[in-house]
This record gives sequence, structure tokens and C-alpha cells, in this order.
Amino acid sequence: MDLETLRIVGFKAAQAGAKALMERFGKFHTVRKKGVIDLVTEADMRAEQAIVEVLAAACPEHAILAEESGRQGGDPAAGQWVIDPLDGTTNYAHHLPVFAVSIAFRSEGRVLLGIVYNPATGERFTAVAGGGAFLNDTPIGVSQTADLGESLLATGFPYDIRERAEGVITVFTRFLKHSQGIRRLGSAALDLCYLACGRFDGYWELNLKPWDTAAGALIVTEAGGRVTDFTGAPYRIERDHILASNACIHDAMLALLSTDR
Repeated sequence: MDLETLRIVGFKAAQAGAKALMERFGKFHTVRKKGVIDLVTEADMRAEQAIVEVLAAACPEHAILAEESGRQGGDPAAGQWVIDPLDGTTNYAHHLPVFAVSIAFRSEGRVLLGIVYNPATGERFTAVAGGGAFLNDTPIGVSQTADLGESLLATGFPYDIRERAEGVITVFTRFLKHSQGIRRLGSAALDLCYLACGRFDGYWELNLKPWDTAAGALIVTEAGGRVTDFTGAPYRIERDHILASNACIHDAMLALLSTDR
């Protein structure tokens, strides 16, 4: 399949997942805990099932890596879909409209397609490798803010924050002192997309999984941003930490991350 066909399939899958989420949004949820503050609802499961059904029917040869059900499907060598059916589960469970379906496709270790869709706002972010980034079919690009002190940043706290609070807060405080402000929205996929369209200038986070960042990282890159790990090395979705920016402030952010490390 060519990338345009894959994009169409991916968006159909995202729509199916979004429909499952919106049917239950704002209602009572059965919530269980994967960790002390790591939640999963029945909506996560139903959205993932809906997404997988679309992808498996259209692309039976492809493998699937999904947050809730793990690895399944065909041969990863033929291509792999990386799925987060509900990025922002805690927000969703508390009826906050800051969540998204995130779907990426990769081949030979390279992410080629990214889709992040927030059905509560109707915003759909997409990117195809080499084809730019879009918000609802309108091209987007990162900001041109060159001064970290004038930059609005985003981050997230890891689910094991209670065990590593001191280190996380130390870095948070460091950025707070050197930026215009920091926002914590609770969805890595949307943080990356908001960076891609210029709402944020930089973003960092620890303890992430491939499905958290696969789609969003490509969207940032295609929007003209820079994505690395905390050492400045090229980002891979297997890494558990990420630094993304408009490229202008990236080195300044790296310097703060490397302080005392």
C-alpha cells in the first residue's frame, strides 16, 4: 500500500476509535488501575478493539502494537501500526475534553504516518513522512520563538511520580525559572501536536511508551521541529524519554536537561 492509502485506512481507524470514545464520554466509567495513578477504562478497551478491527480488515499483513492488548497481527517486517486508543485516560475519566486517539504506522523502524485525533474538539493532526504536517487539512508549522525565556513549554509527569518526585520536580523547577511558563495537559500526543502547530515552543517528558509518541513525534518533525532524546541523539520511539521543540530553543533545553545529570 502507498502512504496515501495507509493514511486513509489510519483515519478510518481513528474515526472508529473516536466514535467509541465519544459514545461514553461524560458518562460513568468502569475504571481499573494498571498502577497507582495509571488508569484504564472500558472506553480504552472498546476504542482499541474498534481501531484494531479496521486495521486488521484493511491490512491483515501488518503487525499491530497497541497499548492495552500488546503485540498482535501479522509480520512486523511488513509494517506495524502503533496505537494508543485513548491518550489522556485520566482526563477522559474526569470528563475533561483533553484526550486523543493516536495511530502511527512504521516500516523498517521508521515512522511514516502519524494521526492524532481529539474527537471532543474535532481537531485532527496528521503527517506523512516527507509530506508536511496538517491540522484538519491545513498545513501547520512550529513557532519561531528563539528565546527560551519567551517560550511556553509543556511536560507531563510519569506514572511513578511518587517514587521519583524529587528528580522530576527539580527539572520542572529549572525550566520554570528559564521559560515564560509551563503547561501540563495530560496527553503526550496532544502536547506534541500543539508544539507542531505553534501553541507550545518546547516539550519534554519521561517514562513514555512507543504509542505515546510515535504519531506526535512525526507530526512535530514534519512541522519543522526537532525531536531528540535528552542527550540530543535522534529520537526513537523505543526510548522512554523525549525532548521536542521548535528547533530554535532545542539546544537551550538540552543544556538545562543535562545540568547535574
